Amino acid sequence: MDYVSALVPPVVMAIFFIGVVRVIVKTQGGAAKAKEDAAVDAALSEAPRQAPAGTDA
Repeated sequence: MDYVSALVPPVVMAIFFIGVVRVIVKTQGGAAKAKEDAAVDAALSEAPRQAPAGTDA
């Protein structure tokens, strides 16, 4: 029975991961995609521009 207790956590994590990926894929696009994209673009345009790390700007 040690093999069962050794296999349960990876199997549960794999099932959870597959579920998360399915939710992410299903929520992409849809009716609100243009509105969400516009909100992200607006937020990115308002964010202050920062120089990449390691440069003296």
